[in-house]
Amino acid sequence: MAHRYNRSLEASWKEGIAAVIMITITDYYVIPMGLMLGASSLQIGLLVAVPHLLSSFAQLLAVTMTKLIGSRLRFLVYSTLCQAVMLVGIALLAFFTRPSGIWLFIFAIALFRIVGSLIATVWGSLVSDYLLPDERGNYFGWRSRITSIAGLISLICGGIVLYLMRQTSIHTGFFLLFLFTACARFISAYLMAQMEDIPLAHTEDSDFTFMQFIRRFNESNFVKFVAYVTSITFATQIASPYFSVYMLKILSFNYLQYMAIHLTSLFALILSMPVWGRHADLIGNAKVLKTTSICIPFIPILWILTRYFPFLIGIELLAGFVWAGFNLCSVNYIFDAVTPEKRIRCLSYFALINGIAIFLGANTGAFLLKYITPLLGSRFYTVFLISGLARLAAHILFCRHFHEVRTSTQKISSKDLFFSVLGIRPIIGRNKEVGMFTVR
Repeated sequence: MAHRYNRSLEASWKEGIAAVIMITITDYYVIPMGLMLGASSLQIGLLVAVPHLLSSFAQLLAVTMTKLIGSRLRFLVYSTLCQAVMLVGIALLAFFTRPSGIWLFIFAIALFRIVGSLIATVWGSLVSDYLLPDERGNYFGWRSRITSIAGLISLICGGIVLYLMRQTSIHTGFFLLFLFTACARFISAYLMAQMEDIPLAHTEDSDFTFMQFIRRFNESNFVKFVAYVTSITFATQIASPYFSVYMLKILSFNYLQYMAIHLTSLFALILSMPVWGRHADLIGNAKVLKTTSICIPFIPILWILTRYFPFLIGIELLAGFVWAGFNLCSVNYIFDAVTPEKRIRCLSYFALINGIAIFLGANTGAFLLKYITPLLGSRFYTVFLISGLARLAAHILFCRHFHEVRTSTQKISSKDLFFSVLGIRPIIGRNKEVGMFTVR
């Protein structure tokens, strides 16, 4: 049937295409650009950790800034334009070859991440208001597939550009890559302006401090969920920033091979995200989260077992499939668990804690790479093993402490869910509609 916010939902997925082009290139090629500028492993850790730490503390300003500007949509458009300008400056840093260049790069990425984290919080608050709870999994899963195709194409193009420019001018290659992201971000701002604004409701109990939020751990299901997700984030970030360093420095992969590894993960995400979304609408987000987090610990451990490129491709297929479900349902769980008037504040507090987890995890990994005893001749393997064990510990310690917030969900075992998502034993009819709304 027709949906009240069809126009805004259409603008949202179109804007998402431009946004994901920008996000994909910055996420996958920031570390290679840092290495090109001469970054050490410690500086790579800072490149990942510091921007996330600063952007997480900036989340404390999300509610205040939105109220100051007076509109969530206006805040989004202005901030997106600001990011686009920043990306032009980041592109120019590709030609800054002095030793201080890497520090300027870290500073610029930090500013970029700060604005981006605020955009993500406010965007999630606004777009979730367009949808009913039982529509979100379908819509966001479908939207993620469409936007991820754009991300996949931009990842391929980025790898090809850098591969072709490696012998002529790799600096020009990175400049062109990040200049392209700036253009995509300008387009994103234009499309975002086509969305409909919804006034943010306010109640007396929607104003609470960060410490009040933390002190509710024993009684709040949502705070327990935050502890669960951020503990997995910390454990993941111990290894996550260093897979790129491992591939480019230790395995000596070229940019095409580097691109292909990440491309595989994105390909699996594109195929599985809508399937996870439809299942989440039926059985709840909590069940998907707890099922996928069982598999997450094995991903870094599998990287220890082989250096053979085709096998690493297979590992990334599994990684993309598992992380698709976990990431989608982490966001959707927040939308279900938090009322609209509290959503910006809770999203910002979640992002704050998650950002601190990223900072601590990445720096833990950097410390381990410098001082830990090598496993099988490589400290990277030690870091991968520790990350895997820490992910498993996070799952065991926290997964049972939070529960599904929607009552109209079906009960299903993790095994049956896994088989259903793979299509081996479906629990969802093949003729089920993509959604309850029309998106052109």
